[in-house]
Amino acid sequence: MSQVAPLVSLRAANLGYGGVAVLRDVDLDIAAGDLIAMAGPNGAGKTTIFRTILGFIPTISGLLVRNCALNEFGYVPQSSALDSTFPITAREVVAMGGFGRLKPYERLPAGEKQRLDAVLEQVGLAQLASRSFFSLSGGQRQRMLIARALMVGPKILILDEPLSGVDPESQKAISDLLVKLNREEGKAIFFSSHDLRMVRSVTDKILRVDGGKAAWQEASTEQHPW
Repeated sequence: MSQVAPLVSLRAANLGYGGVAVLRDVDLDIAAGDLIAMAGPNGAGKTTIFRTILGFIPTISGLLVRNCALNEFGYVPQSSALDSTFPITAREVVAMGGFGRLKPYERLPAGEKQRLDAVLEQVGLAQLASRSFFSLSGGQRQRMLIARALMVGPKILILDEPLSGVDPESQKAISDLLVKLNREEGKAIFFSSHDLRMVRSVTDKILRVDGGKAAWQEASTEQHPW
């Protein structure tokens, strides 16, 4: 029986900027249905792994294989580049995720509008869609940005610190959403956090990034004081 190839693989990869490695000898597979957390202190190189996988920066050496197209990735960055003074509704922010499949100046067709309504329901915030994006709480904004990423219909959802800077209730709502998307929608989820305790509430498949290395975390390992 043939084995299904991972969606993304890194093999003995040195990752960094300008030829200077931030991380060395990274080995990582992300397969369909995976729910993987990447834990480590700020500045350890978690975002560097994301940026490499997404094609923003090249590997310095080693192997990177993608068995799905870049437009099949949904990405939620650590912070939004949206101008907080710009008058934009939450629905309009989510709709931005559908523009990648459209021609310049083309409006969302009926099918995309239906997808927009569906992803707003998925993240549990359809009732807030007409509100100003910046009037929402931090946790609500984060869930709207997840909805924006879902608009591309991704095979892999990559989230940079989605649980950071929001209240405990919102952390639980976002964690529950990630688990639901993974279990019910079959999305491969790869997210980062510096809070190992919080990560363990979501998954036991944890890639620990620290000291220039990335290694799988043993489930029994004591909590690291990050």
